[in-house]
Amino acid sequence: MSVTIAPIQESLPAYLSAHQYSKVVVIADTNTKKHCYAKVKPLLPKHDLIVVPAGEQHKTLATCEKIWGEMTKAQLDRHAVVFNLGGGVIGDMGGFCAATYKRGIDFVQIPTTLLSQVDASVGGKLGIDFQGFKNHLGVFTQPKNVLIDASFLSTLPYIELRSGFAEIVKHCLIADAAKWEEIRKKDFEQQNWTDLIAHSVEIKKKVVATDPTEKGLRKILNFGHTIGHAVETYFLSKPPKERLLHGEAIAAGMIMETYLAYRKKMVDLQTLEQVEEFIFSVFGKADVQLSDAPTVIALAQQDKKNRGGELRFSVLDGIGTCAYDVKVTPAEIQQAIAYYVG
Repeated sequence: MSVTIAPIQESLPAYLSAHQYSKVVVIADTNTKKHCYAKVKPLLPKHDLIVVPAGEQHKTLATCEKIWGEMTKAQLDRHAVVFNLGGGVIGDMGGFCAATYKRGIDFVQIPTTLLSQVDASVGGKLGIDFQGFKNHLGVFTQPKNVLIDASFLSTLPYIELRSGFAEIVKHCLIADAAKWEEIRKKDFEQQNWTDLIAHSVEIKKKVVATDPTEKGLRKILNFGHTIGHAVETYFLSKPPKERLLHGEAIAAGMIMETYLAYRKKMVDLQTLEQVEEFIFSVFGKADVQLSDAPTVIALAQQDKKNRGGELRFSVLDGIGTCAYDVKVTPAEIQQAIAYYVG
């Protein structure tokens, strides 16, 4: 798995000079076309640009059909390359389209959000949402490279930067107790993004190298995500102003799933309170109600880690370590939601 952390003005020309492609395509959304495309356009040879609507609600088969149609219209052969310019949605969906077009063509991720730089672009997980279930259709295919340039973060609004921070928090909690101590003693505005991006990428690379297709250890990267994804999906059905960003939902999920670990005596009360206090200080409290629990539980029962009808979670086994395939009942999820709601 290749990841290059450098100014895009250096990394992109270097990549292109080392590879010969018949055609080049850039996939962007309406936001990254406006804010990021001008930065990469002069670095590319003659190319096609495919623009799709921004937002998780467009991460669908219908949008994939548009992308595949544009690829076909551009007469891409199997020696073409796709550059995915955007956040997690573009990386997941653009990579999925490239990995399935003519049984797979090369693609390179150029993540432009903190969330995608520290998590979504690294590891080769690609996919789209289907019938209301997040990342329900997808494949494991590694990009040829991930070109990370922290300067893209200057294009982000505060809430998007904060959303990405949730994955940094997750990486520290599951794999680096010392780094957790470091970040929790700083305000959000004081965090060193360049350092934290490199730190998260290194953790994810090590885990993915050990378990590329999530048969075991890689499941720890889902801490906070079983309930978090269910909450995020549930809120997608609400009006746009009430929806949660991915990191906001994962932040809520980490508190609830740390509570599960506490109930199973895998962490102590002090750890639960420490995690809860820091996450609330950064993200505030999501507007989850106890009446939402049945729908959230039903969505969690579709999680890909489940086996034989049993819900399987990844939960903390102390700060800096994480257990996976931990059995959790719907009643325990109900209790975790009730704890979060207070």
